[in-house]
Amino acid sequence: MLEELKKKVYDANMLLPKYGLVTFTWGNVSGIDKERKYFVIKPSGIEYDSLTPDDMVVMDLEGNRVEGRYNPSSDTKTHLILYQNFENIGGIVHTHSPYATGFAQAGADIVCMGTTQCDYFCGDIPCVRHLTKEELDEDYELNTGKVIVETFRKRDINPEYIPGCICKSHGPFCWGEDANTAVHNAVVMEEVAKMNLFALTVNPNAAKAPQYLKDKHFLRKHGKNAYYGNQAEIR
Repeated sequence: MLEELKKKVYDANMLLPKYGLVTFTWGNVSGIDKERKYFVIKPSGIEYDSLTPDDMVVMDLEGNRVEGRYNPSSDTKTHLILYQNFENIGGIVHTHSPYATGFAQAGADIVCMGTTQCDYFCGDIPCVRHLTKEELDEDYELNTGKVIVETFRKRDINPEYIPGCICKSHGPFCWGEDANTAVHNAVVMEEVAKMNLFALTVNPNAAKAPQYLKDKHFLRKHGKNAYYGNQAEIR
């Protein structure tokens, strides 16, 4: 099962350069096994052209490396905290994609302005606060995950309805039911960030989409009576 998961996580990582979400090695994808005992993540600092499925690193849910010749991604502790707290997610992706990161650097939510975002994010994509100096010095990556969880709890956001966030002055994290879906959501986040920038350039006072439109578009894809589209992996 771990070999199969390593291949799926490798394939998902290879989608990041394909969809223009990463420059150099600025991104990583992980996926967790069904028993939630182990997760697999990209190794740190290895060029995408050099990666193979065997290079993926296996971690346990206590943060120990179980298998892999390379060090895991520097963001591994952030992934770990999200898996520990968002129990229904099966994959996580972190990138520095330029449009979503632009909103992160501006310290602004990616507000839900249109149906493209409504289809995947049932509301605004939150911008997570800066870590304090003390939090950063204590454990930057671990506390990044904790601040993401803190934000979702304080703002009463369902992480299955809003499968991602942006970290202030840093960049986006997205998740989904598996690694492939997490990448799909990261692609959507980047596209809607671009759309919002265009919309706000044309009309700085552009409004959010109305709640009933958000509900309609999200629930027709994700509600119990969903009827839109067919499930398929992005490739």
